[in-house]
Amino acid sequence: MSQKNETTVLVLALLITAALLGGGFWWFTRKPGFDMGRNGQNQSERSQLAKKVETFAQVQNVPTGLFSYGGSTVWVTVRKEVDPAIQTVWPQFQLRYTAPNSGAPSSETGIQMLLNNQLDFAQSSVPLTDENYQKAQQRGFKLREIPVALDAIAVVVNPSLNIPGLTVDQFNDIYAGKITNWNQVGGPNLKIKPYGKPDRDSNPAVELVPTTTEALRKVETESGGIYYSSAPLLVSQCKVKPLPVGRSVKELVPPYKEPFVPLSQCPQKRNEVNTEAILSGQYPLTRRLLVLVKQNGQIEEQAGESYANLLLTTQGKDLLTKAGFIPIR
Repeated sequence: MSQKNETTVLVLALLITAALLGGGFWWFTRKPGFDMGRNGQNQSERSQLAKKVETFAQVQNVPTGLFSYGGSTVWVTVRKEVDPAIQTVWPQFQLRYTAPNSGAPSSETGIQMLLNNQLDFAQSSVPLTDENYQKAQQRGFKLREIPVALDAIAVVVNPSLNIPGLTVDQFNDIYAGKITNWNQVGGPNLKIKPYGKPDRDSNPAVELVPTTTEALRKVETESGGIYYSSAPLLVSQCKVKPLPVGRSVKELVPPYKEPFVPLSQCPQKRNEVNTEAILSGQYPLTRRLLVLVKQNGQIEEQAGESYANLLLTTQGKDLLTKAGFIPIR
């Protein structure tokens, strides 16, 4: 073979190799779940993250209009501490809290209202299920979760109950009906009376009550009562006692900052959420707070993404901390 022909073959081989490598890279980057362009975020979100947006006023693409939102009662302190500040900076971005037509507000009712086009976006403390995603697809849109904060779950009992705390397994076994007396977990010979909420607790032994307020009243008057919900809602209460919780009996961690403020001093002084233990992972019962966005290419999607972007600013994170939650960093 002549030198000229050898050179031609070598060039062709290099071109074929480059094409194969390029095709291989294209195929891998086109695999489901791998999107170099978006990576789960739209252009405005990526640019805002790159800029490390500090204030509400710096958030881009906030729409104008009246937008209905609702969902989990865990978000009540966010609606109290954060949303009024948003309205001050963005008065044209009008937020209207919308409760369900029947039943008590919850993450589940918020999800259903979002699916039924009764909300523009929703606030949730539970993740979406496969069934939720399928229903959304059947109705012509997609759903997206945007995590904005970390919440701790506090467990409260009657103030008269003398018990050092519970492990995660003991807590789960109480609500599964496997542990029924406080003497099984180092307490007195007293029947456990667990209270729960509809759509959350399914064991027949758990008495379901529609609201956290009502559940707390029952725990206050029932010596064997127990209930659990968001730490910012429960830790500061005056008439129930939050319990330390741990992965084992040797590492019980309180959901409140120590020293414990005696309930007799409440409401002049109140217990505060142990944010350091939650952030470090020492406190074991945690969950994420999620903004649920309807991805339909319309103004509802823009409203939900803008609300999440506002919460993810430095100003939003500071207010989420004030509300008792740990911002997503």
